[in-house]
Amino acid sequence: MTPGARLSAAMSLLDAILAGEPSERALTRWARASRFAGSKDRAAVRDLVFDGLRRRRSLGWLGGADSGRAILTAHASLEGADLDALFTGEGFDPAPLGDAERAALARDPAGAPDPVRLDYPDFLDASLRASLGADFEPVLAAMHDRAPVDLRVNTLKTTLNAALVVLARDGVQAVPHPLVPNALRVRDNPRLVSASRAYSQGMVELQDLSSQAVVAACGAAPGMTVLDYCAGGGGKTLALAAAMQGRGRLMAWDVNPRRMKDLPERARRAGAEVQLLGPAERNALGPVCDLVLVDAPCSGTGAWRRKPEGKWRLTPQDLADFAPLQDRILAQAARHVRPGGTLAYATCSLLADENEARAAAFAAAHPDWTPMGELRLSPLDGGDGFYLARFAAPKARGRAPAAPAQPRGAFRAS
Repeated sequence: MTPGARLSAAMSLLDAILAGEPSERALTRWARASRFAGSKDRAAVRDLVFDGLRRRRSLGWLGGADSGRAILTAHASLEGADLDALFTGEGFDPAPLGDAERAALARDPAGAPDPVRLDYPDFLDASLRASLGADFEPVLAAMHDRAPVDLRVNTLKTTLNAALVVLARDGVQAVPHPLVPNALRVRDNPRLVSASRAYSQGMVELQDLSSQAVVAACGAAPGMTVLDYCAGGGGKTLALAAAMQGRGRLMAWDVNPRRMKDLPERARRAGAEVQLLGPAERNALGPVCDLVLVDAPCSGTGAWRRKPEGKWRLTPQDLADFAPLQDRILAQAARHVRPGGTLAYATCSLLADENEARAAAFAAAHPDWTPMGELRLSPLDGGDGFYLARFAAPKARGRAPAAPAQPRGAFRAS
């Protein structure tokens, strides 16, 4: 595909996504219908689509419309591309630029209102300013860029130095990151990671730096009984398994079991042992856990670099619904913490109402639980925006029931 043809394809895809089609579905549909597009073409189109989504408002303002053409025209202009060479109207190239488009592109982006210039919904303005304080503009400016690719070295299988060697042999250059032990940042050829032997053999897992830091701060240790209460795909579950060094009992639960469908294979590859809890097993589980991690559903504002579509789908009602949901989930998860154990509450949100306010609400409703500190991370720290609060359960809560038998939905990975 020519650069112009890639641009045209990305414009059409953006229009479909702005109209409501999920981005991954749109990209998959296009790839299946475009057999002529090679892997480099697909990667280039994908990058254009996500670059456009990250900066939808600022690029649309500069391009003169909220459309795929306007957004990616502005993107090409800011990248210093030869617009006349791209917009030829020949073959699959976009049609030539009109006078109104050229006039819009001549405007100074610095003159746009903050929600436009920094690319966030208007209704989040006050919340973001209050939550981020002095970091408001730097954090949102950082959200314009693609997220780095981070890896977690799986210490159940290898060491950091050995993983670096195997990755390098497959063309992936990575360096240790100081924020978290055993974290690697990929410097070159990130698209080769999933095809590398280090990945296929379970030596490394793709995991954002901040997500790794949250798990590291939870305090999982060998011999513990640990529950990942909102496990999803299991990235944090596997990080907990490594922290436990394969010793103890690790369980995973999600209200939607389909989200955990890939976890058995991921755990097998990682050499981890995990029990998948169904509703009956979860209901029967008493206060037996040394650690319960709740990575709660949230607005996802901290992960906008990776999931930029989310910020344009979020509504004021969605935001209002999260706080009571988070409170309910946290209270439910607390029932499974043994006396003296730890409850860890995490979100990938930047908003205080989902973070500090929820920790304060839990503390007010459970005055016998002891706050154990908080962790706040933003893209300025190197990864996604994340929040973690930890609480110690009271030591006298009555006798904890015996742990239930191995649930039928469990699996063991050697």
